[in-house]
Amino acid sequence: MKTIVFVGAGSMAQAMIHGWMKEATVSPENVYIMNKSDQEKLASLNETYGVQLVCENREIVKTADLVILAMKPKDVQDGMNSIAAYLPPTAVVLSILAGVPMDTIEQGLGKRPIARCMPNTSASIGMSASAVAWNDKMESKEKAEIIQLLKTIGSVIEVEEDELHVITALSGSGPAYVYYFVEAFEKAAVASGISSQVARELLVQTIAGSAEMLKQSNETPATLRKQVTSPGGTTEAGIEALQESGFADILARCLNEAATRSRELGKRYI
Repeated sequence: MKTIVFVGAGSMAQAMIHGWMKEATVSPENVYIMNKSDQEKLASLNETYGVQLVCENREIVKTADLVILAMKPKDVQDGMNSIAAYLPPTAVVLSILAGVPMDTIEQGLGKRPIARCMPNTSASIGMSASAVAWNDKMESKEKAEIIQLLKTIGSVIEVEEDELHVITALSGSGPAYVYYFVEAFEKAAVASGISSQVARELLVQTIAGSAEMLKQSNETPATLRKQVTSPGGTTEAGIEALQESGFADILARCLNEAATRSRELGKRYI
């Protein structure tokens, strides 16, 4: 992709730009950012990454090879209306908007190659878990180019569009749930007499090590859990407390509620 235009400059766009600049995936002079109001944010992105800024002038869209829709979902119609007249027929569109279906994007920007992706904010350190779906206009070459871009900020898998609702709940929102877990566990450790610094350091390394074990081992999560859980031991006592508290049901509800909200958001734009 030669010229990339971001329409919107939210946290996810910033994470992707940070990851691309860190990995030297694209040249900053080939990345343009359009944002309707926050000029301070645009100036900061320019100063930090050297990317190009676009305020009112939409002419740059005429040169775009890839347009990334990164505004808030509620602003999608205004955002598409602002660029539709300038978008060349050869431009590929990549949406990172939660809930907004490709049908809506086709209605706003025409029948063209469109991808929907759900990355997460770990893209800023090259560790995103991204899932991407395509419309029927996307050719193999264009798919490969987008996958390559996404691989430089983490892992990427191809999915069907309808699966993105659950994936949004699972990995798109997932970092927030992990941070909330650490936040809660840290508070519990502090309440039990451990300093916040010690608890944080141990928790972060425990999560990192456990994640790496899941990646490197051929064992299932259940098997790995059982290997740590000695009968009558401390881990078993903790697991029993989680089970009695309905931990698995809580996680299921968390996933289902977030996925349901994604579907509700999607219906607003059909």
